[in-house]
Amino acid sequence: MEEIKPLFGNFKGISTGIGVQWAIMILVILIAWLLTRNLNKVPDKKQSAVEIVVEAINNLVKENMGESYKVFIPFVGTLAIFILLMNFAGLVGATVPTEDISVTAGLAVITFFLIQATAIKRNGLVKYFTAFGKPMPFLLPINILERFTTPLSLCLRLFGNMTAGGVVLGLVYKGMGHFAFVVPVPLHAFFDVFDGGLQMIVFVMLTMINIKITAEE
Repeated sequence: MEEIKPLFGNFKGISTGIGVQWAIMILVILIAWLLTRNLNKVPDKKQSAVEIVVEAINNLVKENMGESYKVFIPFVGTLAIFILLMNFAGLVGATVPTEDISVTAGLAVITFFLIQATAIKRNGLVKYFTAFGKPMPFLLPINILERFTTPLSLCLRLFGNMTAGGVVLGLVYKGMGHFAFVVPVPLHAFFDVFDGGLQMIVFVMLTMINIKITAEE
């Protein structure tokens, strides 16, 4: 794993990974703006490709959460694309943001508050808090602990898997020296593309499942 270095000299508050994360945010916003300009009733090739992606996200949310959770389609789609691009950053030689635990922790915290807010909105404060005592009151401490272990699990799973890949690739580059431009190609295909895509799917699926389960307890 590449050592996390400050982005601006001695200013310790921003790491390179966070800087790359911000760059990806800007890229996603720019691409979304470019792809959604001048939409037509009869789609061209560009619009057709966008509609395929949107329809896939729509089906993903409806099949796993239900029609009543359609409001989460924009969030789930943005989360999936955002995590995927961050995990793929290593393919262009950039620092992978998800190898920085502050990045994965930020995503997990957002997910945690969204889960709790959805449960409160759908059930009200009284039912939200009484749900901690179900199915038996003595399970209250365990249920409370479970709520807080969810974001911790999301954070550490994404961080741990991406960091492991970064460590392996770093060792290969270091060990192969001048010949490292050949060997890492299949490794990048596995750790960046396959594992990066898989971790995105896991994070997004667990997010959807936890939103639905917590709201319906």
